[in-house]
Amino acid sequence: MAQTLAAPAHSELIVKKSRFIACAEPMPDRASAQARVAALRQQHPGASHVCWALLAGGQSAAVDDGEPSGTAGRPMLEVLRHQQLEGVLATVVRYFGGVKLGAGGLVRAYADAVAQTLLTAQKVALVRAATLRCSVPYALEGLLRRELQHAGATLLQAEHGQFASLLLRLPADQSVALQQRINDLTQGRAFWSGQDM
Repeated sequence: MAQTLAAPAHSELIVKKSRFIACAEPMPDRASAQARVAALRQQHPGASHVCWALLAGGQSAAVDDGEPSGTAGRPMLEVLRHQQLEGVLATVVRYFGGVKLGAGGLVRAYADAVAQTLLTAQKVALVRAATLRCSVPYALEGLLRRELQHAGATLLQAEHGQFASLLLRLPADQSVALQQRINDLTQGRAFWSGQDM
């Protein structure tokens, strides 16, 4: 089962006088990751490299930021994949210490920095959510609201037009059962639309 992180986690590693400052944090998408990396560059203007890896919503990235190709971003990404993480950005800020590490040394240093960070990170199960809209005649709105509350669904929005229309979110694996129950209780007078998130 895929997991994400509850909060950012940090660590620091020194390898042959080079300083590797690592962070792993929850991240929803590539644009947010790029903004975070830009902020790190401003916080660490003297850093030699700000390398990063992202797994989020089907988007992935592995950025070496001037290190030899495949020696930073890719090893970091592999650590995220190996730990079955999703919605996570791993960053490593490197301050060069004057001693070259070679390709193998760089791969080990970047992978170790991320792995060490993830040892202290609090991981949580990633629950896919379904967002649905259910429309019913007004006489059935109370019944619908009770069933949503009983199922633990989150009511996001209520609209009142020709029908009472409720926008809700719940774990995707529970959506089919809820729809079936409401369809049975309303004798087929509920209309559904929605998507998995």
